Amino acid sequence: MPVAATNSESAMQQVLDNLGSLPNATGAAELDLIFLRGIMESPIVRSLAKAHERLEETKLEAVRDNNLELVQEILRDLAQLAEQSSTAAELARILQEPHFQSLLETHDSVASKTYETPPPSPGLDPTFSNQPVPPDAVRMVGIRKTAGEHLGVTFRVEGGELVIARILHGGMVAQQGLLHVGDIIKEVNGQPVGSDPRALQELLRSASGSVILKILPSYQEPHLPRQVFVKCHFDYDPARDSLIPCKEAGLRFNAGDLLQIVNQDDANWWQACHVEGGSAGLIPSQLLEEKRKAFVKRDLELTPTSGTLCGSLSGKKKKRMMYLTTKNAEFDRHELLIYEEVARMPPFRRKTLVLIGAQGVGRRSLKNKLIMWDPDRYGTTVPYTSRRPKDSEREGQGYSFVSRGEMETDIRAGRYLEHGEYEGNLYGTRIDSIRGVVAAGKVCVLDVNPQAVKVLRTAEFVPYVVFIEAPDFETLRAMNRAALESGVSTKQLTELIVQG
Repeated sequence: MPVAATNSESAMQQVLDNLGSLPNATGAAELDLIFLRGIMESPIVRSLAKAHERLEETKLEAVRDNNLELVQEILRDLAQLAEQSSTAAELARILQEPHFQSLLETHDSVASKTYETPPPSPGLDPTFSNQPVPPDAVRMVGIRKTAGEHLGVTFRVEGGELVIARILHGGMVAQQGLLHVGDIIKEVNGQPVGSDPRALQELLRSASGSVILKILPSYQEPHLPRQVFVKCHFDYDPARDSLIPCKEAGLRFNAGDLLQIVNQDDANWWQACHVEGGSAGLIPSQLLEEKRKAFVKRDLELTPTSGTLCGSLSGKKKKRMMYLTTKNAEFDRHELLIYEEVARMPPFRRKTLVLIGAQGVGRRSLKNKLIMWDPDRYGTTVPYTSRRPKDSEREGQGYSFVSRGEMETDIRAGRYLEHGEYEGNLYGTRIDSIRGVVAAGKVCVLDVNPQAVKVLRTAEFVPYVVFIEAPDFETLRAMNRAALESGVSTKQLTELIVQG
């Protein structure tokens, strides 16, 4: 634009001419004036002045803001030519590249935004602008969204004001970082929000395009995501949950899914996301879900079976018993499986390999074959027993022999993973013997009772559990018959079954 260039040059020249009269009028140092003149005559400063005038006189606007739609139309036209022309096929491949698509999406987003100052809110008290309000007390936050898109934020009411209760990890608001927990929402697109959080959620959900929020910031520091991973043991659908504060913010999952817990500040609602990726959402906390699953109707709420007004209480008496790891099958039937904390583990770095299955399925045979196949990598424990050693037996080969009193003392102290009694003698596996195998740099292979897995499922042992399915009944009968025909006595067969 020649006019802008002329104005720029004349303005710069006028400043330079004025510098010549400064020494007589102001007494400025001659060295400072020389330095200032050098800056004003710099080509960079002159170019900046010209660019400023061009931007002031001409408002730059994008040719169009729907280039993604244009590219889709081009791709549909190229689909007919791609098979005939290699050039058309290459162009179609370039237009479908993720980086090119992201570039167009960014261009459209920038082209459709307005950077002008939003108009003042209607009905604003004139005296408000006259009050000494800090410049950062009220902030205007701009968000661009499509209709139906959830912002990833929930609200609560405090003192008649709508306050941000939580920001979902990975959501739109969390990615922008412009809003924080505790911020007060005053207006949306110049309209007061009132005090109904559901109405505000519906307003934001249905809004499209540019959304301007007027907020009172809280200046709370955001929390870093927690590295806690859990395995879910129940199905959850937020659309069917009547307690969730915002159904759109809920995270759906199925039993067996792995989730990362990113926020546990709320006692009832956690924020989590799937480990495969995706935005975070609300899930019921361990405490809330336990309360829901443990809730049962009172006896008076049940249909009475007798003619009395009060009805009769259950005829079954409650049984009081101490919890024992080795005798916890009774408790297992009443456990509430909600979430199970898990950890990321590199493959093939487990410390223990646990083989479980029905008695006589061949756990011990598989364990022995595995150790013989690679004795440098796999090892096992030596069981302890209170019986007397036989003439052919040696200490540490097959069994470790201790007195019954010593073994009972260690059992009461919890030093045994599992133990049992057979023909008046105690047998068991000490936990320290497992540590010894792991300390030797080997994977400890165990064939234990399934109840013992609970003791092993810790960060110390990190077990890899393998369930060995039993063969059908006819196969078991044939195996038993073959063993008896080969000369194995019934007593020896029983001992093998107990061991394997």
